[in-house]
Amino acid sequence: MPPLPSPGDPVPELQLPPVERGQLVRYAGASGDFNPIHWDADFARESGYNGPIAHGMLSMAFLARALTAWTGATSVLHLEARFKAITYPGDPLTVTGRVTEVSTTSGTVTVDLSVAKADGTVTTAGRATVRWAQPG
Repeated sequence: MPPLPSPGDPVPELQLPPVERGQLVRYAGASGDFNPIHWDADFARESGYNGPIAHGMLSMAFLARALTAWTGATSVLHLEARFKAITYPGDPLTVTGRVTEVSTTSGTVTVDLSVAKADGTVTTAGRATVRWAQPG
């Protein structure tokens, strides 16, 4: 693994294609979250939305995907997220982040992350700690 990053360094950006309804159905099957707000357009509109909405946890998975692409599949020690806005099918998303803390003692890096729509609306904000290297 390359040398430890420094606070302020960017996490490599992850650009995602527009969210698709089929993706929401597949995610519902994988997660067991079959709330019709995520796949039934009539139900979603009756609930006050423009149509089906993406699962918040799908956006959290995008945060994890950006992290593991950067540091490896077994490096994520902690990941938390706050859901801030709705993602609809058709919304292209971008994951960005910045290093906020580095511990040379533990070999860990803490980052702040976000998922945003093309118009800049942040849909999910997160924080993660990853193992960068073995301490010592």
